[in-house]
Amino acid sequence: MMNDARVAELVREATAAPSMHNAQPWRFRYSRGSRCFRLYADFERALTESDPDARALHLGCGAALFNLRVAAADAACHPDVRLLPDPGDTALLATVRLTDPRGDDSALALLHPAIPERHTSRYPFAETEIPASLRTALTEAARQEGAALSFPSSWHLRWVEELAEEARARDLTDRDREAELKRWTRLGTSEADTATDGVPDYAFGPRQRGGRAPMRDFSGGRPTADFGSTPFENDPHLVLLSTDGDRPEDWLRGGQAMERVLLLATLEGLATSFSTEALEWPDLRWPLRDPVSGTGYVQTMLRLGYGPKGPTVPRRPVRDVLIIED
Repeated sequence: MMNDARVAELVREATAAPSMHNAQPWRFRYSRGSRCFRLYADFERALTESDPDARALHLGCGAALFNLRVAAADAACHPDVRLLPDPGDTALLATVRLTDPRGDDSALALLHPAIPERHTSRYPFAETEIPASLRTALTEAARQEGAALSFPSSWHLRWVEELAEEARARDLTDRDREAELKRWTRLGTSEADTATDGVPDYAFGPRQRGGRAPMRDFSGGRPTADFGSTPFENDPHLVLLSTDGDRPEDWLRGGQAMERVLLLATLEGLATSFSTEALEWPDLRWPLRDPVSGTGYVQTMLRLGYGPKGPTVPRRPVRDVLIIED
């Protein structure tokens, strides 16, 4: 029985998804009569400087959509998804109608335990190889959602790291982006403890002292909780997730693929984080693509490895993001 409490629980699990700067740019409506969710973009939570096209916003909403699919499958419902069902309403990103379960829903339900365990980790990871079998499984997870996952190595990895470093240097001198970052960071115990969005300072992690892992400095040079400084990986495991196209539908598919990869990685004991600074500059994003084929549009860059999991960061109450109607 899909009562209101169960509907709220599904949305709570959906909103455990990652989003850029933890802006949580989503809203949900549920119709009791049709057993249908509608997922809307909350453009008031867009990051207009770092994400002017709302590409990252769609990725975050796509991740929330995937979590909703997983939660529905775990609740013995089949999530029948339509992306962008109304061309006249760009805020309506997807509908999810709950129907009788199907046999292929079991693969989604297996990912359910990872939803509360997946947290972004901004800590150094061990210099330990990821087994080839796990790389293959993660690549297949992305493919199932219509995306491609690649593990850059050798000169391509160095090139990716250089692009990330260039983006980081630009961010340091861009006052508008600095102001936007400040808007979404929460400093001090009282602000961090009461926040329902943004990145609290206890989740910033230690300051980077050496290593080539591309890490965003959320402090912006401001005094924060002191977690010290430490070297990060010299050979980070970075992965690029790409789609064939670069339109809102592709972004939503990319977000679902991203979350499928993250949940599987979490189940397999990997810590995960993001390195998206280069993707936020159009002239740096394009050179990230596959150097062999020269095709595809990189939607996100993940950092994977064996290390400490990140802390839980705040989420908006379900009552603020969900409307239930007859």
